[in-house]
Amino acid sequence: MPGMTHFKTNVYEYLETLPTQTFNRLFLKPATCLSIFRLLPSLAKQFVMSMLYVEEAVSLQDFNGWCYTEASSKQRESLEKLSKLHILSEKDGQLSMSETFREHFRNALTGGGNHQSFGLLSATPDKHKVDIPFLDVYATQQWEAILHYMVGTSDTKKPSKGVLNLLRRSGLMTLSGEDPTNMKISNKGFQFLLQDVNTQVWAFLLQYLDMAEKLQMDLVEVLNFFFQLGSLELGKDYSTETLTPTQVQMLEDLRDYGIVYQRKKGSRRFYPTRLATSLTAGNASFNQKKTDKEVDAGFIILETNYRIYAYTESPLQIAVLNLFVHLKCRFKNMVTGSLTRDSVRAALVNGITADQIISYLSTHAHPHMRKQIPLLPVTVVDQIRLWEMERNRLAGTNGYLYQQFVKQQDYDVVYKYANEIGVVLWANARKRLMAVTSDGHIQVKAYIKRRMSRGNNSNDNE
Repeated sequence: MPGMTHFKTNVYEYLETLPTQTFNRLFLKPATCLSIFRLLPSLAKQFVMSMLYVEEAVSLQDFNGWCYTEASSKQRESLEKLSKLHILSEKDGQLSMSETFREHFRNALTGGGNHQSFGLLSATPDKHKVDIPFLDVYATQQWEAILHYMVGTSDTKKPSKGVLNLLRRSGLMTLSGEDPTNMKISNKGFQFLLQDVNTQVWAFLLQYLDMAEKLQMDLVEVLNFFFQLGSLELGKDYSTETLTPTQVQMLEDLRDYGIVYQRKKGSRRFYPTRLATSLTAGNASFNQKKTDKEVDAGFIILETNYRIYAYTESPLQIAVLNLFVHLKCRFKNMVTGSLTRDSVRAALVNGITADQIISYLSTHAHPHMRKQIPLLPVTVVDQIRLWEMERNRLAGTNGYLYQQFVKQQDYDVVYKYANEIGVVLWANARKRLMAVTSDGHIQVKAYIKRRMSRGNNSNDNE
């Protein structure tokens, strides 16, 4: 079974890999400066505001005195984040702010400059104007269509070819057969489903960035557009006149994700949806923790007899449960089922791990379950892990089989050599069989040819 594959779920993980030159271009857009500032931890925001109008560098000694000793670890962590984002830099014991960031972040706060990085409102009224409720429904339908496809439900429309291509190239889904449109969810995809919607959207956009880089798109323009969308006003329509050709091209993909709405392809106006305007609204922060309201939104009750009661009407949540739960009954606002050996093994076959199943049950546990310690029944958690261990007792390894040795002596000599270089996977001396690793096959094959060239009668059939 494939192991856990890590993937980026917030923009900070991506930004910290970018060089200084890229940040110098990003900081030319005030909307980008403001968006990055919004995503910072609160202490890092205070440091930025404290130095924004201080033209001279600040000594590191003075900077260390800005916080109590008890907060020194958080202070170092915030400074590290600001350094990786190239907002602050340290040289010879002096901290200085990027002049490009300082200038354009000031413009973002005061409204200076003629940059139009916060979008240009359409100059003419929209004859087909849409309201916020319409945009919310549109965004939900478009985004959930992607999630429904990932979990294998067929009651929604199939995503576009661009979405399918991104799901495959990102590893969120893998091919199932020769048909490129027939895919199944991967371990990485289930990890994706465990996240909240905002984290999912950023994860999707970061996969889009990786694909854009391979297609040699201008990553600065792509990132600037993402940050611009996070700064727009919900319910307003914006003109495409200020967008670059790369950003106009992006609109088609972003429509498929439900991030923007356009009445038709090629329209000169677009509406950001709530998925767009919440990108940098704070709930996507670098160190975001779940709020009490989100914690109380759990809907799953798990009993010691492996029975599950899920108080939900969401087809998507039910479809996710169906990946590892044997569902039995469905009512108006609840479904019931059981964790069985077969249902869990089916999930394991699809690349879902025991830890991911346990994490999902914990994350979505009903408030009544959160009153008990431990949160999930220990017997059930242990059994899920045992079912995984049961399946992982055997692991497949690629190799080459050597057989039909004419003489036992030939077999013994070759086996001795292969064993000495540590490439033997399995051997049966009585039947004169031996399996070696793929890498070791080259060395063993060369050794046999050398023996044959010296006049030995070894017979090697692979």
